[in-house]
Amino acid sequence: MAITGNGSLATLLFLFMIPAALHKGAAQYPVQSQNLVTDNVAVVEGDVAVISCRVKNNDDSVIQLLNPNRQTIYFRDVRPLKDARFQLVNFSDNELRVSLSNVTLSDEGRYVCQLYTDPPQEAYADITVLIPPGNPIIESREGQVIEGNETEMTCTAMGSKPAATIRWMKGDKELQGKSKVEEMYDTMFTVTSQLTFTVTKEDDGVPVVCIVDHPAVKDVQAQTYLVVHYKPEVKIVVEFPDGLPREGQNMELSCQAKGKPHPQQINWVKVDDDLPSHALITGPDLYIENLNKTYNGTYRCFAANSVGESYDDYILYVYDAPTTTPIPTTATTTTPTTTTISLPEATADTTPSTEPTAHDSRAGEGAPRAVDHAVIGGVVAVVVFAMLCLLIILGRYFARHKGTYFTHEAKGADDAADADTAIINAEGGHNNSDEKKEYYI
Repeated sequence: MAITGNGSLATLLFLFMIPAALHKGAAQYPVQSQNLVTDNVAVVEGDVAVISCRVKNNDDSVIQLLNPNRQTIYFRDVRPLKDARFQLVNFSDNELRVSLSNVTLSDEGRYVCQLYTDPPQEAYADITVLIPPGNPIIESREGQVIEGNETEMTCTAMGSKPAATIRWMKGDKELQGKSKVEEMYDTMFTVTSQLTFTVTKEDDGVPVVCIVDHPAVKDVQAQTYLVVHYKPEVKIVVEFPDGLPREGQNMELSCQAKGKPHPQQINWVKVDDDLPSHALITGPDLYIENLNKTYNGTYRCFAANSVGESYDDYILYVYDAPTTTPIPTTATTTTPTTTTISLPEATADTTPSTEPTAHDSRAGEGAPRAVDHAVIGGVVAVVVFAMLCLLIILGRYFARHKGTYFTHEAKGADDAADADTAIINAEGGHNNSDEKKEYYI
C-alpha cells in the first residue's frame, strides 16, 4: 500500500512538473498555434462555461488544459486538479472539452490549451464572467407635474460587469438621457441615467420606461406613469333647441369642463350685463325660459381647479317666432302702361351662413342663416311704393303732352259759311296778303 501511495504521488508530481517544464521551454520559442484552436468564452456568473481545445491533423500528440495559474486541469482525460466543478465533456485525439460549473468572478482569466509537439504549441481561451445588474430603480423628482413645467427622472442600474447602458422611452418615443458610470469594487459598475423634459397635458397617464441593456440579461426595465395636472378645458354645448333659437322658446346650455384635478367650481355669467331674470343655473347647466330679443348677448362659462381657470363663450341671437301670414305675391297698376311686379315668397333658413359657426346662435351651430320676415316686408313695401310713385309721374307726364302736335290750318273754320271762306279767314290766309306778297317776273 505504501508503494502504491508513493507511486500515485510521484505520478501527480510528474504531471505538475511537465507543464512547468514545457512553459519554460516555450519561452525560448515563438508560440506556434497553427494546429491548435480554442475560443474565448463569456459566461454569466453562476452558469456553466465550456472550454474546447481542438487539434487539426493531430499526430497523437498529448493535449492538456491549464488554468490561469498554469495548473493542469486535465492531462488527456485525467484531472489532477482537485476541483470537482471541472468535468470532462469530451476527449479524443482531436479535442479536449471541459466544462466549469457555477462560475464565479474568481474563475475569470486566461486558460491555456497545450499540445505536446516539438516545439510545444499553446492556444489561449479567455473566460469573461458577466454579472448582470440588479433590478433598475426609477425615481421621479416630484409625483405630480403641472402642465408646462419640467420634470426630472433618474434610473439606476447597480452592480454590473461590464457597465450597463440605459435607454428611455416615453410612450412610443425614445428620449435621450445623461448617464454617469461609477466603478465599484472588483471591476463592478453602477450606472445612473438622468432624464429631463417638459410635460404637456397629453402626457398624463403616459408610461415612462427605463430600459437596461447588458450582455448578461435581456429586457430588464422599470417604468412609472406620469401624473400631469392641467387647468380645465371648457366647451359650451346647446342641449336645446335643436335649431335656431326663437322668441318664446326655452334654451339649455351645458358647460362641459375637463381638467386635472377635476374642476370643482363652474360659474355662468353674461358679459357686460346681468343674467336674465328667468335664467336658472343647475350645476354646469344654464336654463333660460321664454326667450326674447332682450336676452341677446354673450354668455360665458368659467371652470376652475387648483391649477388655473378657463372659460368658453356662447353668443345668443334670438330670432322672431315663426309666422303664418302670407306675403303678397303681385301688385298691379292701371295706367296707360301696365307694370306687374312679382315677389317670391320669402323662405326661412335657406341662405348659407357667413357668420362664425362656433358657439354663435346666429349660425345655429352650423345651421343655415334665418331670414327676418319683418325686414323683408319692409323692403318689399318700399320697393312697391317707389314703383307706384314712378308710374303716377309717368302717367301725368304723358297726359300733359297729349295733342301738342295740332296744326293751325283749320283755325277760323268755326265762323266760316263754307270751306273757301274758312280758308280765307284762317290765319295765314289771303287776309294777310298785304303783309306777305310774292312777286313774279
